[in-house]
This record gives sequence, structure tokens and C-alpha cells, in this order.
Amino acid sequence: MSLKRIVVLISGSGSNLQAIIDAIESGRIRGQIVQVISNKADAYGLVRAANAGIPTCHIDHKAYASREEFDEEMRRTIDSQQADLVVLAGFMRILSSAFVEHYSGRMLNIHPSLLPKYKGLHTHQRALAAGDCEHGCTVHFVTEELDGGPLLVQAIVPIIDNDNELSLQNRVHAREHIAYPLAIEWICADRVRFEASGIYLNDELLPACGFRLGYEA
Repeated sequence: MSLKRIVVLISGSGSNLQAIIDAIESGRIRGQIVQVISNKADAYGLVRAANAGIPTCHIDHKAYASREEFDEEMRRTIDSQQADLVVLAGFMRILSSAFVEHYSGRMLNIHPSLLPKYKGLHTHQRALAAGDCEHGCTVHFVTEELDGGPLLVQAIVPIIDNDNELSLQNRVHAREHIAYPLAIEWICADRVRFEASGIYLNDELLPACGFRLGYEA
């Protein structure tokens, strides 16, 4: 089985990118990151990629007259790498419908909540304000609906009595570094199927919440 070719899109520090790089280097993920693309030239994730010997590319969204023109340049760049999988790892841009459709079933995102709860921003603050007993993160396939694509993996984090927004954010972030490489590992091992009827793992239909990692997983 040939290695899956992965392109990662970032805008910031790239801590999830680093977790994926580490999982590839350890042999867990049978794939290779063939390029890391950032819309910000000073994103530290570009340094992480360069340190790992991964080609990088900066495409400045401000240099394009429209979202569609920027996305088209990204599409050309990604397709030139013959990418099997596109991974959004802190990429802070809303994508056009044409771009999302082009990579349907081949593009992942991670969101810091247990979707469908708390789509959008300030997820940790909202979970605390609601008095929730648990929080977490979700790896999902990307569709046109913001944070609304089919769910592949959720990692649960308990909310404890003295939690504040920062402490909860830090614990969720640590779980992201487990959940995202796991999802990519499964895809690169051809264990995941994306179909109209839902997401299949090892030929079994996952529930709507995806595969759930408990507190200790």
C-alpha cells in the first residue's frame, strides 16, 4: 500500500501539525506530508515543517481580490502535489463552496468542542457558561456548513470544578494532539469510508457523534 500524500493548511503555531509529524515519524501514520501551506508568512508552523524537512508554501490571502481567487490558487497548489488528504490544522479562513466541494471526502478539520455543540468561536467559554460536565474536540470531514461536516473522532475532556477558560483550553488542546493523528492514521490505513449514508470505520457505520475517545484513551 503506497503512502497517502497529505497537504496541511495552517495559519498559526502548528501544534496539531507537530503532533501529526511526530505520528508519521514514529511510524503510526502510513502517510507523508508533502507540503504545508500557510496564509500567514510568520506562522510558526512553517518553521516546524521546515525543521522536519517538509516543503512549505506561503499564499497570502490579502494578495487576491476575492476569497474564490485565493482558494483557486490554493487548489492549484494542492493538486500539484497530488494530495490524497487535505488537513486543516488551525487554518483561519472560511473556504469557498467550490473549494470544499473539490475536496469532498478528502478534507479534515478539528474543532474545539463536542460537535454539534458550540460551532464557531469561544467554545471553552460557552461550555463553562452552560455548566456542562464535559467538553472536548471533534475531528470531522469538511462540508459547506461551518463546523457541520460528518464527525469522525471525538475526544472527551471532563470539566472540573476549578476550571477556567484557559485551563479547559489547555486540556482540550492536549486531546486534539491525540484525536487528530488517530483520525489520519485510520484514513491512511484505508480503514475509513466517507459515504452518503455516513462514515464507516472498519466497514461499520459510526454513530452521528463519530468514534468517541473517553477520558483515559
